[in-house]
Amino acid sequence: MAGISLKKLNKSFGALTVVHDIDLEIADKEFIILVGPSGCGKSTTLRMIAGLEEISGGELWIGGDLVNDVPSKDRDIAMVFQNYALYPHMTVYKNMAFGLQLRRAPKEEIDVKVKAAAKILDIEHLLNRKPKALSGGQRQRVALGRAMVRNPEVFLLDEPLSNLDAKLRGTMRAEITKLHKRLDATFIYVTHDQVEAMTMADRIVVMKDGRIQQVDTPQNLYDKPVNMFVAGFIGAPQMNMLDVTIARRGDRFVAVFDGKELPLPASVDTSRLAGYDGQTVVLGLRPENFHEIAPPDVPVENTAQLDTTVELAEPMGSEVHLNVVCNGHTMIARVSPRCKARDGDTIRLVVDMSYAHLFDKKTELSINH
Repeated sequence: MAGISLKKLNKSFGALTVVHDIDLEIADKEFIILVGPSGCGKSTTLRMIAGLEEISGGELWIGGDLVNDVPSKDRDIAMVFQNYALYPHMTVYKNMAFGLQLRRAPKEEIDVKVKAAAKILDIEHLLNRKPKALSGGQRQRVALGRAMVRNPEVFLLDEPLSNLDAKLRGTMRAEITKLHKRLDATFIYVTHDQVEAMTMADRIVVMKDGRIQQVDTPQNLYDKPVNMFVAGFIGAPQMNMLDVTIARRGDRFVAVFDGKELPLPASVDTSRLAGYDGQTVVLGLRPENFHEIAPPDVPVENTAQLDTTVELAEPMGSEVHLNVVCNGHTMIARVSPRCKARDGDTIRLVVDMSYAHLFDKKTELSINH
């Protein structure tokens, strides 16, 4: 069993604290991804789990054992680095075997494990080559293979795909996901790429400034962000944020945007909205909630129409991204690839308010959830 528990874990460099009292429970065999902008503390957290960074405070438990002072080599973990960290003078076979040789494993056992891992990763034909003769994707597979042969309980992966081109990243995302299921081990993965996080993780940990903002499944993070940071970070293109005023209209509330009244989703607790009557809040609208024509499955009373001017139309093949301006406010809409709007055109967009988000302007916390 390799469940991992972080209890008030923190890391300081002198007077500077870069990871603040993190509490996180990672289940055995879970695939969890730490995501956030550069400098948010995600790699430092991973390195503390690996034993490569000293823990300044708190507790780290792996498989029921407190490991704060346990050397990295005794933690039953394997790490895959961003730059692969392969030995250039060794063949692929020797790179993969090196860790086992240091542990004085029998030669026959090493041979079996290296060849088995090479077969899974489809690099059997590369075993006699040196890293300089390999492509980026092949080097990444070797780095994964080197971790696999140790048969660890926990795999730690620090931005392993960031040096690959877009097409290869997509392929390797799928390969790593399948590898996790096949190896039946705990995976902790660090990335700044939200696409990797959304497509690969069982759960995602969103970090900012050394603190955890939210931990949840990819879909719940997308549908129920707890604050403006998570809402803006998860989703591409990112959520549109507009200042609106909450106003009571009989037994319901609306969001007033530049004099236009926008209906609010029934999911928002009216008792909570009552406390914001007359106040300015932030309205969050995802780009896919804008349409050229009102969706037939959305009640008319849940929609609003906005007259906009197209600043830039970006054809993406499967969709068009429209950068539009409405009363001086810039927004982005994802619409059908059949959209004919061009730069400078005036276009009326229908907004599906069923999925609108509201945030407190001061605390930036969600009012919806």
